[in-house]
Amino acid sequence: MIINNVVRSNKRDKGSVTILNRALLVFCVFLLSSLAQAKDVALTGKAPDFNLPSNQGKPLKLSDFRGDVVMLNFWASWCGPCRQEMPILDDLQKRFKKVGFTVLGVNIDEDVSDAKGLLKEISISFPVVFDSKSKVSETYQLDSMPTTVMIDRKGNKRFLHRGYKPGFEADYEKQIRLLLRE
Repeated sequence: MIINNVVRSNKRDKGSVTILNRALLVFCVFLLSSLAQAKDVALTGKAPDFNLPSNQGKPLKLSDFRGDVVMLNFWASWCGPCRQEMPILDDLQKRFKKVGFTVLGVNIDEDVSDAKGLLKEISISFPVVFDSKSKVSETYQLDSMPTTVMIDRKGNKRFLHRGYKPGFEADYEKQIRLLLRE
């Protein structure tokens, strides 16, 4: 919503105005992330399905992962906390994949090449879909970066995390283990 509108306006601006806007955006995202609580927010209801192009060469749907516990992680290439969190999410993917857990990254960059460039820098094993038109991020009502939604095996939203700080992974792991036992 707000984040998507600012990102879109950045794409139209040129020169120093773009740099200033991007710096302001990064500062706002950092501020929101630093204010984020490590505590989770309980959610209810079905996770809205989507179908988006992916880094795996074919479109992916959220429903493709039904039966797995899914960590839906919204991120952007310009987001510092996102960059910090990605290797941690990859570690969770590797540790819990065999028991029915998947991290699904949702990149919100308008220019997919920005996301692909970051994925060359930070090697990850989990799938990433590209929400360049912000339809999925609007459906999930993003208000901070990164945003993580934990989804149970039946496709229900269960937990929400806004932002990222070192230590959040302890909460992630507890929730993963809880949802895997259900």
